[in-house]
Amino acid sequence: MKTTVDIPEELMREAMRNAGAQTKREAVLAAMEDFNRRHRQASLIRHLGTLEHLPTLEDLTKSREARSRRHGTH
Repeated sequence: MKTTVDIPEELMREAMRNAGAQTKREAVLAAMEDFNRRHRQASLIRHLGTLEHLPTLEDLTKSREARSRRHGTH
């Protein structure tokens, strides 16, 4: 999608430098991907923060072993 956006020159140069981008398009795409990834992470953290009990590694191991015994694979 083509769009025209007025971006301050220094902000664009810094974004290009930080992203290791050769073009303005690469810098904008990297910034958008980073923004979206951070948003998804924050959403996941908010969701996980509502869980009362997350299984420990020991819980997961016991569950896997019990499942293996039930299905005859060990």
